Amino acid sequence: MKIFITGGTGNIGQYVTLAAVSAGHEAVVLSRNPEKYPSLAEKAILVKGSIGDYDRLGNFIKGCDAVIHIALGWGNEPVSMLTNDTAAAVNLLEISEKAGAGKFIYTSSTAAMGRCRSGMDETAVNLPVDLYGSTKAACEAYVLGFNKYYASEGGLSTLFGSNVKVSMKRNIIRPGYTYSNPPFPDGSTEPDSRFRDIADAVVNSKPVTLTKHDGTQFISAKEIAQVYMKLLESEKDGEIYLALGNMFTSWEQIAKTAMEFCRESKSEIILKDQGWSADPCMYCVKKTEKDFGLSFDSQSELRGHIRWCVEEALKRKM
Repeated sequence: MKIFITGGTGNIGQYVTLAAVSAGHEAVVLSRNPEKYPSLAEKAILVKGSIGDYDRLGNFIKGCDAVIHIALGWGNEPVSMLTNDTAAAVNLLEISEKAGAGKFIYTSSTAAMGRCRSGMDETAVNLPVDLYGSTKAACEAYVLGFNKYYASEGGLSTLFGSNVKVSMKRNIIRPGYTYSNPPFPDGSTEPDSRFRDIADAVVNSKPVTLTKHDGTQFISAKEIAQVYMKLLESEKDGEIYLALGNMFTSWEQIAKTAMEFCRESKSEIILKDQGWSADPCMYCVKKTEKDFGLSFDSQSELRGHIRWCVEEALKRKM
């Protein structure tokens, strides 16, 4: 299968690209700076461009069997977020259909669902609480709702007796809190500032201040890539899949693990009680396990990431 991937040089995208190539697929990766990733260029076709290059995307996608959209177009206020991300995703969706792609996977986020309500699964109502969640929820609606073109305004008239239906299969993956290490020497990663700040504090024997009972169902980009491959190689259509670990890990546990990797640290963990319950708010990830046989406790991968963060903090200290 030939796959066009946006965001294929990012945290999640690098692992998705590598997983696709390892599975025998041909990957065409859209990148603003393809020259920065020679290791990836040895495995995939890197093309220079951005998700806003609407006049060029069709040429890149033509001949591809599937499109995986991972890239995010950021905005600091509603209109710029709408323009840079929502509109870009909707344009890519339509361009992909017109270019003949048979499958489209959109990368959303649990942020589309909004505040965590314990037990939430893919059927929960989206109640986003910020612009990032809003653009993800809006894009999801377009992906699922793009079932046909209308012959006229209002969709009341028909063209040759019927409206034109979309043939492309469209699905959604909602990653949770994702972390990653660079998968190759010139790879990139943007660890959350909390991982970095904890590692820096531990290495420099400074206090680590955290919210009591704060944490989530962490998952690595390497694990998420497995969900993409299963969905890509399936015949699913119009489905949403959560991609999270099946275990809750607190930031306190992460700090303690960081201290294991830096035995000489004199750091103290300070927990601020914000009234958070000791019973963690958990997303339900049974659908991904049921349909694809995938379930991730993520603990080994998480320990590896914490170790890497501590090693990077030690380098910064030198």
